[in-house]
Amino acid sequence: MDHLVDNFINYITVEKGLANNTIESYSRDLKQFTDFISGFGILEIAQLTKQNILEFMNHLKQHGKRPTTISRNITTLRNFFRFLVREKVIEIDFSKYFEIPHIYKKLPEVLSITEINNLLDSPDHSTNLGLRDKAMFELLYASGLRVSELLSIESADLNFEMGYIRVLGKGSKERIVPVGSIALEWCRKYINESRPKLIIGSSHTSLMFLNRDGHALSRQGFWKIIKHYAKKAGILKKISPHVIRHSFATHLLENDADLRAVQEMLGHSDISTTQIYTHVSNKMLRDVYKRTHPRSELEDDKK
Repeated sequence: MDHLVDNFINYITVEKGLANNTIESYSRDLKQFTDFISGFGILEIAQLTKQNILEFMNHLKQHGKRPTTISRNITTLRNFFRFLVREKVIEIDFSKYFEIPHIYKKLPEVLSITEINNLLDSPDHSTNLGLRDKAMFELLYASGLRVSELLSIESADLNFEMGYIRVLGKGSKERIVPVGSIALEWCRKYINESRPKLIIGSSHTSLMFLNRDGHALSRQGFWKIIKHYAKKAGILKKISPHVIRHSFATHLLENDADLRAVQEMLGHSDISTTQIYTHVSNKMLRDVYKRTHPRSELEDDKK
């Protein structure tokens, strides 16, 4: 069984070009599945039955796994079994036995324009790390990059003259995203003044954003940074690493940006993923209306 998993992981790495985080998730999900069925003495794919699939599904539910986690597990296994069918390793497509649980799509947390400005103004840009953080936040809000994309860019990916950044997104898909002059100037300042001081004494790297030791900044490191500045800015909302990306998309749509254009900038393959931000935008408009319009609700409702 292990060699089939290895073949599949090699396929999604080399041929599909999936992101490292996705590949790691697939590997964990498949290990969990193979560990479970090996407990029943199943070591070869030919021994697998529909009943084993159903038992694994029940196992996930009984152990209190969230619907989103179960859904991800199912997606992994569906793709694995479809790969095995395509490679003619098995004849029965076990993927049809998996039922994805209904998932309530929680609207992403979004910062107001005032909160975004407070967050972007929080770093002390007179220090090397503060200037780095200022440049990171300005670039994120100007472009809507994923955190993984931000941490993977190189200085050469920024075109200061034309005002855009070249991004390698999910599935190694390249896209060009416009960047405003304010963010570009902060990035230029960081590249010229702070980055050379951070990289001194460390191994050479072409990555743009570095940690205090001159090495690649990790996702965990970025997470700590944004939490620190959110607290400093007095933001009480629940902060996620992608809160600036969510705010970028919502603020564009609030100002009548074309949904397809926002989809392109975010790098979404499916426009339905982008449409969730229209719901966020509509909710914010309703909240403003209820809070400010004198006849938004009956007097009895206000008591």
